Amino acid sequence: MSDTLVSVEHLTKFYGDHLAVDGVTFGVRTGEMVSIVGPSGAGKTTALRIVAGLLEPTSGSVTIGGVRVTGPPPDVAVVFQDYSRSLLPWLTVLGNVTLPLRAKGLSRTAARTAALDALAAVGLDGTARRRPRELSGGMQQRVAIARALAYRPKLLVMDEPFASVDAQTRMDLEDLILPLRQEYAVTIMLVTHDIDEAVYLSDRIVVLSPAPSTVLRVIDVDLPLPRSQTATKELPGFARLRHEVLDLVRARTD
Repeated sequence: MSDTLVSVEHLTKFYGDHLAVDGVTFGVRTGEMVSIVGPSGAGKTTALRIVAGLLEPTSGSVTIGGVRVTGPPPDVAVVFQDYSRSLLPWLTVLGNVTLPLRAKGLSRTAARTAALDALAAVGLDGTARRRPRELSGGMQQRVAIARALAYRPKLLVMDEPFASVDAQTRMDLEDLILPLRQEYAVTIMLVTHDIDEAVYLSDRIVVLSPAPSTVLRVIDVDLPLPRSQTATKELPGFARLRHEVLDLVRARTD
């Protein structure tokens, strides 16, 4: 694919004698959102961390924009599941969002402007001077998302970002990501255990087998945009895709 941003080729990862990922290959096109699903222990997070340059593969390769990943790339941002650990509690909300921007070389004024714009985009106007502990879990994860987007990455990597919040907040955050993806023109890779979430958010879904992980199938999500928590999930196509993914995951775990 000429518009491929991320290319994962024959990715293999051993932990000691344990083979976790076995020859995983897939691509992610510029501007799309791709979810990675599979049973627990299927190597989803391992593959994602290798893409983000946080973990070295045993063999195989990842390239982003044609450049081989050998460490954390400068144009990749990561949102983790545990927002309580990803935010620095002694910094204000604004300080947390501007920290990577200042490290990137932006002036104090430019970093502040970008951070405030990102906080406004995630619905957190008026929180700049607050500390993370003063915010709800969902609000803290919005700060983490704002920090990632303010960085203006080409690729946003999200590892179970909504798993630690309640169901309503989860839906709110899902609906937040969809327009932000367009506004910030960012490509997104998402690891999730939630098949409904993968179908709702994605352009394509990579289904992994139980460990040692291989790619069972890459499924195109042909649902119309914009998407709605009610209308989209009532479509026959949503149910069809959900069953297709669920059947693949269950067939390899039964």
